[in-house]
Amino acid sequence: MDGALALAVPTKKGQDLIVKEISEHKVFWKSYDENGKVWLERTFHFPITIRKSDPKIIQTLKHIFLQIRQLNPEFFNGSQGYEVATHLEFPRKWGLGSSSTLIYNLAIWANVNPYELLANTMGGSGYDLACAGSNTPLYYQLQHQKPVVTPVHFSPAFADQLFFIHLNQKQRSSREINRYKSLTVTDKKEVVHLVSEISELMLKVNCIDDFALLMNEHEKLLAGVLKRNPIQTHFKDYFGQLKSLGAWGGDFILATGNVDTPEYFKRKGFETVLSFREMVL
Repeated sequence: MDGALALAVPTKKGQDLIVKEISEHKVFWKSYDENGKVWLERTFHFPITIRKSDPKIIQTLKHIFLQIRQLNPEFFNGSQGYEVATHLEFPRKWGLGSSSTLIYNLAIWANVNPYELLANTMGGSGYDLACAGSNTPLYYQLQHQKPVVTPVHFSPAFADQLFFIHLNQKQRSSREINRYKSLTVTDKKEVVHLVSEISELMLKVNCIDDFALLMNEHEKLLAGVLKRNPIQTHFKDYFGQLKSLGAWGGDFILATGNVDTPEYFKRKGFETVLSFREMVL
């Protein structure tokens, strides 16, 4: 959010959005989970208005619709309506981008800038939107508050020694964004420089030990900024290096390891352990 260069990878699992025009001037919305079960179903009537009695998820969707209208006044302006269906390929609790992929898909459908739509709704840096629209790893950076996306090659020789572990809880990105904004970072320019340097080096190292050192440096640096304990302090007996991802305190972490890594975390109650090749597109 403050302009540091970030290395990001799109995931194999995502979310689609299927739209069908209908004659009725309303939106029939259905959201399906990874098992094909409907977890959200709603009919939206025009004009769309947000009511205090609406559930939080419905208020959020309505807010997105209204912001789309702000960016594209012609959208939802005809006499037709739509049947809309979204299909997740991963559990909602994973925090793998259910919101960002939705924003991206809706923006493409409505022919609006996805980064503007994100800024007007959920906020954040936008790197996850870049991943939603990419088939390759990328560098992401905000320059003068504008996203700069650069495709990169990141298929490390040590990929078989990298794992993603879900911490059994979903972090609310919006809450963590607000928390970060409330913090006072006295040497922010230096932190941005160091984070960018680490991102550049991560593409250049050729062995797992060097990559682990960079993970450790990044974790220590951000722990100081965010005033949080490094994730390694929660797994002091783990034999590899751990690094927090996304909004710290939930979702996935990255681990260096070996064939014993899945069993280690499963013994501690963390059943979702994915290899690099299982996770990354």
